[in-house]
Amino acid sequence: MTNLRTKLISLVLAACMLCAAAISVSAAEISQSGGSGSTPVNLTTTNGGLGGDGGEITPTKLNVTVPTALPLAMSDDGTVVTATDCKIVNNSYGAVRVKTVTISAASDWNLTTFGDKTTLAGEKVDSNKLGFSMSIGGGQEVSTKTNAATQRLIAAPMAGCYMTGVGNPNSNSVSIDYAAIVTPMSGTVNNTTIANVVFVIEWDIAE
Repeated sequence: MTNLRTKLISLVLAACMLCAAAISVSAAEISQSGGSGSTPVNLTTTNGGLGGDGGEITPTKLNVTVPTALPLAMSDDGTVVTATDCKIVNNSYGAVRVKTVTISAASDWNLTTFGDKTTLAGEKVDSNKLGFSMSIGGGQEVSTKTNAATQRLIAAPMAGCYMTGVGNPNSNSVSIDYAAIVTPMSGTVNNTTIANVVFVIEWDIAE
């Protein structure tokens, strides 16, 4: 029984030593009445609350979700309808911003200048051309302007691209409003990828 008790005490002491190693505190001595001591406040960025020798030292985790798709539905008269609930959501503790947005045409498709759908009425059927525009967070509308296969819609953060950290449901997400025009099609398509939009997200760093 004595050996068992000794082993249990040893295990408890070892556990206490491990906990103490995670965050160690040293003392500043004041030796006279009215004396003062300067105590620094030290910060360690950690993974799961364990720093130093107790765990990996890491920065704040960035966690942002973007839409899995930007769906389009084209009616038989050429009208394109888009989703109204697409958004970017910041689940991180810190503020973030959309750095850039780029669109690229999928295989067998081509980008063209966005405008009224009538601008494509003169195109040959099955030309597979897409004109695209978007606005993030109610900011400036950006759109495709040439026939280049890949086009930069947003080249730097602008109004509407900024999100606060999680905990503020009014500011930690931004809506994505978008529109499109598509050339006439002789056949039917169902959930076919015709372009890809790449969102680059970064921390909103203090300048």
